[in-house]
Amino acid sequence: MTFDLGVLSGYWQTLASGFASTVWLCIAGAAMAGALGILLTIGQRRGSPWIVSLIRAYTALTLGLPLLVLLYVMFFVLPDFGVLLPAPLVGTVTLAIYYGPYVAEVIHAAVAAVPAGTIEAGTAIGMSPARIARRIIAPQALPLLLPTMTGLLIGLIKDSALLSVISVHEFMFAAKGVVSDTYAPLEVYFVVAMVYWAATSIIYFLTRFWERRLGSALRVSLPR
Repeated sequence: MTFDLGVLSGYWQTLASGFASTVWLCIAGAAMAGALGILLTIGQRRGSPWIVSLIRAYTALTLGLPLLVLLYVMFFVLPDFGVLLPAPLVGTVTLAIYYGPYVAEVIHAAVAAVPAGTIEAGTAIGMSPARIARRIIAPQALPLLLPTMTGLLIGLIKDSALLSVISVHEFMFAAKGVVSDTYAPLEVYFVVAMVYWAATSIIYFLTRFWERRLGSALRVSLPR
């Protein structure tokens, strides 16, 4: 068996287009998961008992399901109930639904780790809840949640390859098409693996750098 990347000479644009689609799908999915996670966190901390119970039930259900099962339900089951959505939208929404509870758990743990005394001090000097969240909680919670959030983002990027099973035209879907044309799975999937590795490595090192900057630059300073 020979290894020759030359067989892909006419397919680099196809692979690049698929990767570009993956990037946009991951950005949309991560943004929606982040927004959902914040809403779930607020609901758990400030919602009524029945809202808290509903959020906990949703979280337990989602965390107990494989992403592929949830993806099949969203794409193949919902149309039976009259809900028919484009495959890319189903993919991004499913990623958000799946990763939202994880984001909420990370945010909740990071906020809970903030010393209560600093929050009480802000309240004592008359700071509003919004200002306490911005000036006291966020600077202390952000360095705590950043490493885990990085892991979730990397997991989301890797899981986005599953969207190819519902014919979303992303990187893995494009790669399968190239394999069908070239009969060169070794070369194609080697390129795919290296691209995913490079993308996740860049995110990892950028967030590690940001984490170090936050650890040295962000300090809580209560106004007099």
